[in-house]
Amino acid sequence: MSEPCPKPRPRDRIIETAATLFREHGIRGVGVDTIAEAAGSNKMTLYRHFGSKDELVAECLRLQAEQAAEKWVRLEREHPDDPLGQLHGWIALIANCLETEVRGCDLANAAVELHEQGHPAWAVIGAFKAEQLKKLADICRAAGARDPDLLADTLYLLVEGARISRQINGADGPSAVFVRAAQAAVAAAIGRSA
Repeated sequence: MSEPCPKPRPRDRIIETAATLFREHGIRGVGVDTIAEAAGSNKMTLYRHFGSKDELVAECLRLQAEQAAEKWVRLEREHPDDPLGQLHGWIALIANCLETEVRGCDLANAAVELHEQGHPAWAVIGAFKAEQLKKLADICRAAGARDPDLLADTLYLLVEGARISRQINGADGPSAVFVRAAQAAVAAAIGRSA
């Protein structure tokens, strides 16, 4: 007979619950009472771990950024010493995300929803998006793009636009051509296709 899995720590339950609720209802649509109750905790425990809802939001986004960073490591492992393969692997990865993450990127959604200056989530969002763009430009450079920064910016804009299009127009809208558009941009900038 196997032993039951240990119950996650309160902090982990709060983060997991909050991330799910923020994704489903928006950050402004969920209060700390709802998060604490759904996590099987209470407000005092939530505030002891995070200090404020804003800090909880930032921590949820920080953990999602860390998970996204792991995808770059996986691309390098799957395509060692093959930056063009990594670039096309990235396009396939994004296409999969477009199909499975119908609510889009949580960090981008948070950026749209949070307007106040100095919100702790903004530092997380800004650092994450800048790092994503830098990694993409590095791969474009290593793959031999004539203007790697322009190609990275183009691919970045295609991704962000496809995510919004997917939410607004559904799977059959303009986001459906993301792979073709991204591959065309790569072929134009590098002169080779997958």
